[in-house]
Amino acid sequence: MTHTFSKRGMISMSRPNIILVLTDDQGWGDLACHGNPWIQTPNIDHFYSESVRLCDYHVGPTCAPTRAGLFTGHYANSTGVWHTIGGRSLLRADEWTIASALSENGYRTGIFGKWHLGDTYPYRPQDRGFEYTLVHGGGGISQTPDYWGNDYFDDTYFENGVPRRFKGYCTDVFFSEAMRFIGNGDERPFFCCITTNAPHSPYNVPDKYRLMYEGKVIPERARFYGMITNIDENFARLRTFLSDARIADNTLLIFMTDNGSSCSMSYDRGGRLIEGYNGGLRGMKNSEYDGGHRTPCFILWERGGISGGRDVTQPTANVDIMPTLLDVAGVSAGEHTFDGISLMQVLTNPDAKLPERMIVTDSQRLTNPIKWRKSCVIYGKWRLVNRDELYDIEADRAQENDISAEYPDLVDKLREGYEVWWEKVSQRFDEPIPIPLRSGSRLTAHDWHAPDECCVWNQGQIRSAPEVYGDWEVSVPAQADTEMCGVNDVEMCSLRLRFYRWAPETGYAVSKGIDGCDVDAAEGQVQPEYMSMYTGGRAVEVTGIRLYVDGELIMSQAFDGSTPYAQLDAKLPSGNHTLGARFVTAQGNELGAYYMEIV
Repeated sequence: MTHTFSKRGMISMSRPNIILVLTDDQGWGDLACHGNPWIQTPNIDHFYSESVRLCDYHVGPTCAPTRAGLFTGHYANSTGVWHTIGGRSLLRADEWTIASALSENGYRTGIFGKWHLGDTYPYRPQDRGFEYTLVHGGGGISQTPDYWGNDYFDDTYFENGVPRRFKGYCTDVFFSEAMRFIGNGDERPFFCCITTNAPHSPYNVPDKYRLMYEGKVIPERARFYGMITNIDENFARLRTFLSDARIADNTLLIFMTDNGSSCSMSYDRGGRLIEGYNGGLRGMKNSEYDGGHRTPCFILWERGGISGGRDVTQPTANVDIMPTLLDVAGVSAGEHTFDGISLMQVLTNPDAKLPERMIVTDSQRLTNPIKWRKSCVIYGKWRLVNRDELYDIEADRAQENDISAEYPDLVDKLREGYEVWWEKVSQRFDEPIPIPLRSGSRLTAHDWHAPDECCVWNQGQIRSAPEVYGDWEVSVPAQADTEMCGVNDVEMCSLRLRFYRWAPETGYAVSKGIDGCDVDAAEGQVQPEYMSMYTGGRAVEVTGIRLYVDGELIMSQAFDGSTPYAQLDAKLPSGNHTLGARFVTAQGNELGAYYMEIV
């Protein structure tokens, strides 16, 4: 591919722009073009009619694992990401991302919305190749790392790491700011990720969208579908913008979702549909069945010959996206390798076939992965689920009839494929993914290593102040970093640490209780079942603070909870360790410090 250069030295329009629209918790059946009888998505439906559709496309059954595979081309488990919380959503620092690859080769890069692969250095999007970032914290708006009190309306997001408040509904803001980025006059081609938090819960949405579905579906789903219709309208705004700017034909545009639906159906204990719609698939978000990980993926690039409204029916996966986009952009991977493959041959040639292969996806959601847990091996029309169940999805789309007894040799073959995959992804399971303790960093309970029931991952939990705790996996600077450590001991480092119960931006004292709603939650537009995210707060009588390193108590100090934080000047051993702080209550219990800052 020949590249031309403008007088500014930037790569011109000879290479395509790339836009990835990735929605959150929207499943296969949450589109009218896939047969949903209630939802209104006319603009995405029209895009469907023009694009090349990956009809057997697979991701992770939950948010962060999908993103890890998507942005690296590697199976998520091998990147350190197999959960959405608990320090298991941090993308290993040595992973090469699609944003880094494109940025290193002349693209300007931006992300708008959800990142969910780390909120502290070196895991933030601005550390992973994105030149401009506008994101919320954690895995969703109103989660623990997010700016306090965000409720989807007039919220504060992190612009290049700095809090900034924006007027408007979250999805509208993310699309508007993405278009501002696209049209900023920079002549380089761009890679723009619009990664909406919608329609992830809580299902907070402007009333006009909820009212479109009121009385047609259950109230919760009316909100969920309303969020998707709002996305659809913004998608239309984006396409009009690209057309008006005369860059639509040389922009590769992808619409996809990150896992199965979180709200489109009700199932019995066996995973069979009772009510709702999912396109005939079994399961939803977090499921090992197709409804958990088979999602929409539509791709259009008119100048590149990716168009025409046709289907690619062979199995494909999120790990294929990075090698495909590098192929599109003419970027060499060099020594980097991928678990996925470039799809350009089938995207541009209706008669092309992909090589025969097995694709594996699973849902762990644990501190330490368990072999075969909630797993699926995908091989053509076959699915091996949880090691022992075999389904032919051409004959049995809903995966109701286990036919493993009829095909023992095939079961063995698929098990062998899984073993190869497990050997690859498990090699680094025991390696730490530490958060460096550096001045200005903030750590939150979202990334605690703790029993699953102890993780405090949303702001409603912080309000209730559960008396649980966990430890962060951290990297303490070496003595050579004298500016940070301030001591002349090769093995020790002195750091000033501040520990909070409430988010630091609130200024609330640790012991403070709250009556009523203390934030500007939009009345009627916030889902009633989730008002606990924005209302109240338990008062806690505190008498002290304790600091633990590698499970051992190293400091204890009196503290009455009357100020926003307890400050400790701690001398810590250099290297990788676990670090945790607990407030001591008047009853003698320990309550984890949900936030820590390094001064």
